[in-house]
Amino acid sequence: MTEPVLISPAELEALMKSEPVVLIDTRDPAAYAAGHLPGAVNMREIFTFLATSTAEGLGELKQTFADAFGAVGLSGTPTAVFYEDSMNSGFGQSCRGYFLLSWLKYPKVRILHGGMSAWTAAGMPVNTDTVAPTPATFPMPAGTASLMVTKDEMLAALDSDIVLLDVRDVDEWIGESSSPYGKDYAPRKGRIPGAKWIEWYRFMKPTGQGAMFKSPDEIRADCRTAGISPKDPVYLYCFKGARASNTYVALKEAGFSDVRMYFGSWNEWSREPGLPIDSGFPSN
Repeated sequence: MTEPVLISPAELEALMKSEPVVLIDTRDPAAYAAGHLPGAVNMREIFTFLATSTAEGLGELKQTFADAFGAVGLSGTPTAVFYEDSMNSGFGQSCRGYFLLSWLKYPKVRILHGGMSAWTAAGMPVNTDTVAPTPATFPMPAGTASLMVTKDEMLAALDSDIVLLDVRDVDEWIGESSSPYGKDYAPRKGRIPGAKWIEWYRFMKPTGQGAMFKSPDEIRADCRTAGISPKDPVYLYCFKGARASNTYVALKEAGFSDVRMYFGSWNEWSREPGLPIDSGFPSN
């Protein structure tokens, strides 16, 4: 049986008492310094690193994060647990960490469901201590898991039976903005032709502990409104693979078996003039 991805504050507290855990805070350094889970290390580059899907780009991505994860103590033995502020406020950054480690075939990876908001709502301790991790040798895999889609594979998937799912914010989908970093951050606005659209926020809902993922049935129902079935192969994209990582977790939790991600996403696609785009308000 596959271990669940999401872990509650109470479950995390119990896990830390029973086995080695490396807590990874994906927030910005100022938020981390103001208060974090006891023992957590700060890895902001999980959110900020921009990747391309060329062989060289994926090689750099692999080496960069193998080095970074080794530096915080991931040897293959500890369970890595990522967290952010709340599931809908960090643009999917904790899920991006989960996706990267899954791609690198790390054996034990979890996400604190609800993030810091859920942790504090449960009355769990927070401190401001500086953490000095014990570096380890990251278990670099010979090959990576089949989770990434390159721009060439994305191009080949146009007009196929593969569902291309855009999960960006609405202003990006309709071509009003090129990115969350500003309207003109990327050179072109629009979307990949033929892509379906479900804004990533839709897979979560508010709770007393902060935003949480919806139930598997609710996630499948949201997908049905866009004509997407759990049996469909799905290629996800957003701007840089963060929000799409949040959706990746949601779909996997809901039983979608064939989900991959175009990690370069709009940041890469929009910078290649020869790649097709649809722009303007969708006609259907």
